[in-house]
Amino acid sequence: MYSIGNEEILMQHKVAFLCSRQVPEGVAAKACRWADEQREEGRCVISGYHSPLEKAVLCRLLLGTQPIIVAMAQGLGRIDAEWGAHISAGRLLVISRYAESVTHPCESKCYQRNKMMMDLADQAVIGHASPGGKLELLCAAYPGKILFL
Repeated sequence: MYSIGNEEILMQHKVAFLCSRQVPEGVAAKACRWADEQREEGRCVISGYHSPLEKAVLCRLLLGTQPIIVAMAQGLGRIDAEWGAHISAGRLLVISRYAESVTHPCESKCYQRNKMMMDLADQAVIGHASPGGKLELLCAAYPGKILFL
């Protein structure tokens, strides 16, 4: 695994947040309330922050001081400039299974990234898993770890 940032964050209790790209009405509001609770409680959240709702959750988490883990489905060559201050503060860890030469995520890499997050996390919260989708399939492999919003 490749990383940038505070690797000690990996030792903390971690909650994974995953969500399909398309979500039903009302899910976004629930996810934002959930993210605010995690921030206020100081809980470490790991996610790919790739889907639109996952990105919204990250924006809310970055307002706090709790640790955050970003799991990339590509190499670490393209780190968001906004993350620099959080990495320097020791509260953000960016991880990837892939070398820097891997520059684009694909469906397979995203699935492997999500599996890595599930393996690292102590529990997982699913904003929404589209019926028949890859996330629903992944959730079936981790029955004792999953909570749905």
